[in-house]
Amino acid sequence: MALIHPTAIVDAAAELGAGVEVGPYAVIGAGVQIGDGTTVGPHVVLEGPMRLGRDNRIHAHAVLGGAPQDMKYRGEPTALEIGDRNTIREFCTFNRGTVQDGGATRVGDDNWVMAYVHIAHDVQVGNRCILANNATLAGHVHVGDWVIVGGLTGIHQFCHVGAHAMTGFQSHVSQDVPPFMMVSGNPLGVHGFNVEGLRRRGFSRERIGLVKQMHRLLYRDGLTLDASKAAIAALQGSVEGGDIDVAMLLDFLAASTRGIVR
Repeated sequence: MALIHPTAIVDAAAELGAGVEVGPYAVIGAGVQIGDGTTVGPHVVLEGPMRLGRDNRIHAHAVLGGAPQDMKYRGEPTALEIGDRNTIREFCTFNRGTVQDGGATRVGDDNWVMAYVHIAHDVQVGNRCILANNATLAGHVHVGDWVIVGGLTGIHQFCHVGAHAMTGFQSHVSQDVPPFMMVSGNPLGVHGFNVEGLRRRGFSRERIGLVKQMHRLLYRDGLTLDASKAAIAALQGSVEGGDIDVAMLLDFLAASTRGIVR
């Protein structure tokens, strides 16, 4: 059974799993589904349609599932989907999607989202990401797995940030950030690759060396983008387990529509 504080307001059309805890003065609306073991802190507002997975920790005053801040929105039944084991700290705001995109904003599993983070409509966040205080993700942004977004960073609409990338404090992201890269500043610049993050995730020395080569080909050797892609593709088969890293970077470059930061 759920444990609901007597001051909380929970709509009869909400669905709460086993062991859910709802704190004082929380408001949970119709169409909200909450998975087993999730904790909803005091003064949290959850609006549906939204699905919140299991074992999440939602801290005080977060507002999740609000209508998209998009002037084209006309009340369509869009959604917010959040996975499992996420920590969402105080005053975060996550909006539902729009019909102009896939209709849903999605946040994956095991993410660490610090205070005052805003996730706008149709954003897609992967797994095991860290979004530091006051990070702001505009509409339609895509963030890959294991990404770290520095505090006070703003990410422009439709930008993509590749897996294992990292943005520094107060960065202005207005173009796509390829996987593995470390960026910061305004205007945004690339300042190496996320070597420490890869070590912590168990990448072998050889795979890290491969990523270093790809970084050099893309940013240090003075090659055109097409020449960089060809040189990176030639690295396939050179390192055990490295082909997945080469493919990830090449696929990201091929799919980029805003252009990559260079």
